[in-house]
Amino acid sequence: MPVNTGRGGFLPLLTPRHPREQSCVPLDTAACETIGRRGRVDRQSEKGPRRFPADRVAEQTEVVLKAWGLAPDLAAVTTAAMIDTDLAGIDSHGISMLPTYEPGHGPTTIDFSARPAVTARTGVTARVDGGGGLGHPCAVLAMRTAIEIARESAVGVVAAHNSNHFGAVGHYAAMAAEAGLIGIVTTTARSISVLPARGAVPRLGTNPLAFAAPTGNGRPFLLDMSTSTVAVNKVKVYDLNDRPVPPGWVLDGSGEPVTDAGEAMAYLRQRPEGGITALGGTAEMSAHKGYGLAVMVQILAGALTGATFPPLREPGAPDDIGHLFLVIDPAAVRGGDGFTADVDVIVDTLHATPPADPELPVLVAGEPEDRTREERGRLGIPIPERLLDQLRDLCERAGAPFLLG
Repeated sequence: MPVNTGRGGFLPLLTPRHPREQSCVPLDTAACETIGRRGRVDRQSEKGPRRFPADRVAEQTEVVLKAWGLAPDLAAVTTAAMIDTDLAGIDSHGISMLPTYEPGHGPTTIDFSARPAVTARTGVTARVDGGGGLGHPCAVLAMRTAIEIARESAVGVVAAHNSNHFGAVGHYAAMAAEAGLIGIVTTTARSISVLPARGAVPRLGTNPLAFAAPTGNGRPFLLDMSTSTVAVNKVKVYDLNDRPVPPGWVLDGSGEPVTDAGEAMAYLRQRPEGGITALGGTAEMSAHKGYGLAVMVQILAGALTGATFPPLREPGAPDDIGHLFLVIDPAAVRGGDGFTADVDVIVDTLHATPPADPELPVLVAGEPEDRTREERGRLGIPIPERLLDQLRDLCERAGAPFLLG
């Protein structure tokens, strides 16, 4: 059976000789900086990317989405998700995604006239059809439905299919935590970019997952991670900023590291061989575990939802990305409000851990993004010049005003 490479071609389905054997980490492209062992900042450029107020970046995003035909209410929820991501420092999934989404120019097959709908609801489960539209509105509808079901029945499980890229998976898990519930979200991916452990040719997407739980201080514990060493769009951000990628993120077809960001993007977008490593990176660092997690997500968000397995997608067919949303009401499981109190004890105990470096205190998932969100709320969202050029051209083609001049 031929296998879709996701890069404009098909390959024979290869049987591995030894069958066995992606995180949204905040990346401040504003400073184009690396943080040394003692937390000191080394800037690659004194000037760095220009910063813009979040409301202006949001306005730019929304006018473009509307110009492409997205309904105003759907454009609003999509913009909210994308800007929240930019504010959190996950530059790979915010406004930088517009060139990828662009009709007729990006690689996706998004129907901007589509509206997601709940097509079935039975017991504690529901099904959402994204209609081939942008993934953000589909995901918001699915998570709201899962929250509603969980409030009624303690648990809500919603499967979404016929969708597209929906940005950072943690945005939707956080919706559950903000409602006082536990949220777990997984999604398949459009891009075939991740190498199976021991593989020379990619077969999987970055297949991210997120877990969010409410706490007593109002800031949820929020784990948002790809099951690969890095997300494709983070490599893209490094390329936009002319930064080399760390060894081990991307390998060529012979298993050798690729560190030039432009060359890495060529492996991820054009060449049939090579790709991103599964979480762990190498066999010695237990890449088979990340590979196993990626397959787990593919089963939950792909097989369980009925979405297409990317290597078997026909040329020109809709991306048909699948998402799975699981919401649990902790009060219904254990009664009372003891859950958040216990979560606070866990977090406080971890915070009290003596740090290996006094200048780098122990944090928990979600806290680096909270710090970046506060900083960018004050200083603005950084946008690299290359991305600004792309957005300027994109606005001209869409007939939308360019607001970031």
